[in-house]
Amino acid sequence: MPRATTGLVHHKRQRKIMRAVKGYIGGRRRLYRTAKDAHRMALQHSYKDRKRKKREFRILWIARINAAARICGVSYSKLIGLLDKANIKINRKMLSEIAIKDFNAFKEIVAKAK
Repeated sequence: MPRATTGLVHHKRQRKIMRAVKGYIGGRRRLYRTAKDAHRMALQHSYKDRKRKKREFRILWIARINAAARICGVSYSKLIGLLDKANIKINRKMLSEIAIKDFNAFKEIVAKAK
């Protein structure tokens, strides 16, 4: 008696992977084994980079605040210390947005912190 293989299930799984790697280049799109590895690595990188994204945005906000603070005559670290002493609670994301969109308001915040 021939061995029964679950061909439909395997084909369905393969089709799912091949749909997922549709935009990839070369063998990573055409060859199932290579596509499977590429898809697995893509999922790993997407998980890792969701964590990294938070770090990178914080670095960006700090760089923006530092640039704006130096125009106002104070460094980033001093500004954060002054804001803490003045008991002004504002997160870095909002502070960087204020620095970009409304520089006069940022100047007022720095003046109030001093």
